[in-house]
Amino acid sequence: MGAVALGPERTLEQDSTFAFRIIVDIAIKALSKAINDPTTAVLSIDQLQRLLRLVGGRHLLGEEILDGSGKLRGIFRTPNWEDFVQLTFSEIRLYGAENFQIARRLRAMIENLAQTLPEHRHPALRNELELLNRAIEKLYIFPEDVALARVPDPQGLGGASAASAVIAGATPRQVSP
Repeated sequence: MGAVALGPERTLEQDSTFAFRIIVDIAIKALSKAINDPTTAVLSIDQLQRLLRLVGGRHLLGEEILDGSGKLRGIFRTPNWEDFVQLTFSEIRLYGAENFQIARRLRAMIENLAQTLPEHRHPALRNELELLNRAIEKLYIFPEDVALARVPDPQGLGGASAASAVIAGATPRQVSP
């Protein structure tokens, strides 16, 4: 009984996705039409990137408990890598891809994680990059805006040289984790 904790609400110590959920909520509130604060959303994405890098470097436990003879004794739900990635990206992409800062910051996060995490973490990141690309293609009317939204920028819309290159007609580099 001492291994089971019951309480009235989720806690960060007991629920590994709860911290992600809180930060994603801050980002999507900042992206709401009523608040319209993409800079706060970018700061939230910074923290989500740190958390994803930590989780991506860990061995995530399976969902089955086997006894010494290999017989299944219990099943419990634990988040896997794909759960963390979807939680991090899906709603922010949905509410924020129409904003240059968010589209660029999400792309920069995907690119950074692909460079710093092991190869077996890349398929979920590639999937998110594909979804981001499709959202950008659907949302932006002008090719120049599509090109600008596809430039990875850890500041969102702060990299003057990258923005100048796109405006000048240069092709932004392709990102493939």
